[in-house]
Amino acid sequence: MTRQMRALVKPEAAPGLVLREVAVPSPGPGEVLVKLEKTAICGTDLHIYQWDAWAARTIKPPLVLGHEFVGRIVEIGLGVKGYAEGQRVSAEGHIVCGVCRNCRAGKPHLCPHTVGIGVNRDGGFAEYVVVPATNLWPIPDEIPSEVAAFFDPFGNAAHCALQFDLVGEDVLITGAGPIGIIAAGIAKHVGARHIVISDLNDYRLNLAKEMGATRTINVRNENLLDILEELDIDGFDIGMEMSGNPRAFNDMLKAMYNGGKIALLGLLPSDTAIDWDNVIFKGLEMHGIYGRRMYETWYKMTQMVLTGFPLHKVLTHQIPIDDFETGFELMANGQCGKVVCDWTGEVA
Repeated sequence: MTRQMRALVKPEAAPGLVLREVAVPSPGPGEVLVKLEKTAICGTDLHIYQWDAWAARTIKPPLVLGHEFVGRIVEIGLGVKGYAEGQRVSAEGHIVCGVCRNCRAGKPHLCPHTVGIGVNRDGGFAEYVVVPATNLWPIPDEIPSEVAAFFDPFGNAAHCALQFDLVGEDVLITGAGPIGIIAAGIAKHVGARHIVISDLNDYRLNLAKEMGATRTINVRNENLLDILEELDIDGFDIGMEMSGNPRAFNDMLKAMYNGGKIALLGLLPSDTAIDWDNVIFKGLEMHGIYGRRMYETWYKMTQMVLTGFPLHKVLTHQIPIDDFETGFELMANGQCGKVVCDWTGEVA
């Protein structure tokens, strides 16, 4: 008889999700079965929940979503070495081919054949998930599961923030979503001077301040360029575009110092127009950011937490999986940092 488990499923091409019984997956060669403890809600999950244009062209229902999770190994497939049953792990959400030019060159985060857990195959919003052993990341005992559950977006922030040297630099972050908030904390942790973050959401701007932002800007009330005079600087050395908002990106370009560097993580609309004079005549360097470096980013973020990085401050809500609708409503309204759903029954 096939074992059953509860899972959060996108059953059809329409808004909404259903918590229902599905078959427990079995690990194949090179894979492990992980029993989940915590799963965090990602912005990607919200897109799937709301069934927007991106979800409609990307997701093929039925699908178990979720790629931010932590749990313990309960079954090991053939050929897997270096892991043991009972070991607590998270996982890189991008499964790569391993044989393309980028994979063989040590740049698997740029693999053109990437398959996304919880996007292109069943993911971790379930009691169990199957993951390739090569994607696992062991979690040290000192790191709580509710924090390890969102290492995946922590990795996005770390990959973006650590793209350029931040020590002593003046940093501008556009977009105070959870990843932008974490990036502000990383900039503080590694020694940036001024860390300015802009958004429309005061709740999240306040979280960014708690994480280390030295100045927050609600763009409804303040002009970014006015901040340059306040800080007595000619422009920002480092920019991190997290908003996906064309106006915010253009404001960043205007506010950059000559020779400045910008890491682009936010998904800007395909028709976004910019004043190229701000790029060319300022000699700006721009770098697109996707995912995490496998697995150097994972190493660095683990060590940051072990040496005092306050990632726990970004966790604002922990809820039972049965209350998942509440979690998605919080995410949609922006009145939260990270929301983590619990599978263990320990969270009331």
